[in-house]
Amino acid sequence: MAETFDLVVIGAGPAGYTAAIRAAQLGMNVLCIDRYVGKDGHPSLGGTCLNVGCIPSKALLESSEHFARCRHDLGDHGITTGDVRIDVSAMLARKDRIVRDLAAGVATLFTRNGVRSRAGTGRLLPSMRVEIAPLPDGPTEIVDARHILIATGSVPRDIDSVSIDGRIIVDSTGALDFPTVPERLGLIGVGVIGLELGSVWRRLGSQVVLLEAMDTFLPGADEQIATAAMKEMSRQGLEVRLGARVLSARTGADSVEVTYEDTAGKHRTEFSRLVVAIGRRPNTRTLNVTEVGLLLDERGYIHVDEVCRTNLPNVYAVGDVVRGPMLAHKASEEGVMVVERITGQPTRVNYDAIPWVIYSSPEIAWVGKTERQLRAAARDYKIGVFPLSASGRARAMGATFGMTKVLADKRSDRILGVHIMAPMASEMIAEAVLAMEFGASTEDLQRTIHAHPSLAETTHEAALAADGRPLNVHG
Repeated sequence: MAETFDLVVIGAGPAGYTAAIRAAQLGMNVLCIDRYVGKDGHPSLGGTCLNVGCIPSKALLESSEHFARCRHDLGDHGITTGDVRIDVSAMLARKDRIVRDLAAGVATLFTRNGVRSRAGTGRLLPSMRVEIAPLPDGPTEIVDARHILIATGSVPRDIDSVSIDGRIIVDSTGALDFPTVPERLGLIGVGVIGLELGSVWRRLGSQVVLLEAMDTFLPGADEQIATAAMKEMSRQGLEVRLGARVLSARTGADSVEVTYEDTAGKHRTEFSRLVVAIGRRPNTRTLNVTEVGLLLDERGYIHVDEVCRTNLPNVYAVGDVVRGPMLAHKASEEGVMVVERITGQPTRVNYDAIPWVIYSSPEIAWVGKTERQLRAAARDYKIGVFPLSASGRARAMGATFGMTKVLADKRSDRILGVHIMAPMASEMIAEAVLAMEFGASTEDLQRTIHAHPSLAETTHEAALAADGRPLNVHG
């Protein structure tokens, strides 16, 4: 007889493991199924984000930024470092330790909260049953569920004209483990993934070229921020070629020849390594979607309503596998919302107040609407911008390129969007998210006392600038 669980979660990424823990806290009997296997051949909880995404990439960004700072920036501080070198193997080992420790931490959280887990592939069956195919093989197990949460995440998108071989041509996962610094690195795609990975290897000495089929740089970001970012990324040595559609990639013994086309015609260029980073697609392949009648939309995402219910009774889906931004924090909050609603709480996710971050240098972060979106909606808005060059804290840090920008409704003064390009923008944006969650106005930010000197002061000044009265803009 099959074992019955109050909730079966398929996927142990940020959405799945967070939902499983919260459900257990609420008294549910929970099973979480995950198929990810780490480098050591053992199951590893945490999903793409923890194992081959957000966490390892940030570890490499941190290491590469320290290296670049030692080589180029410390002289202004009167610090002489001598011949600075990078040990790539040690850097990768540090990254792997961080991943292992955090994955073990998720397992510990499961144990402490009474969440049971199975290593395997979860497959939906009729009548609220789930089949578990163990890893690597063995007899399958079937469990019954009162509720099912699908949190299977996403996988890298591929491109028809380029075949990934895992050596010369890799996806974003492979780009986390180059054993040496590529002499010349090509990246297809100038999104968040491409910019972050390109920044890592450029700081370590690689010549980096990013090929983007679109004509617009960072179309999801505010135009003013995107224009400034393009200028700064180019200054740092990232060569961005927009409107470049890749036609083919032919590998040799130690290089790859890429043919691409833009408005000037066809071009050929050679790289030591090539990374395909054109985004991600929902991971539904192993779910048995057709047989159980689970509805997908035209783009392959699981169709859900505003509270993540699928068309199947008591079956929910969250995170990268459903509509909305592919962000770990969005996924986690959706998972919490689902299990709290199952237990009778009227929880919702505010999709208008989800922060975005690009961990470049400086970081880029935003929440809410861009100017482009406000113009398209015919919204009457006002703008406040404060440059980092006028910030005492930024000058002390030697990091004066960037800005904080506030957009607000011209009549009600309600904040509609905040856009930041600054060191630690990922931390600064939290104030803006909180302000928007509470429906704050620019006056609320103006009357909030910010510590001096701090980068957070730029938010205060940008809010003042929205009414034409900044206190510290000069020159």
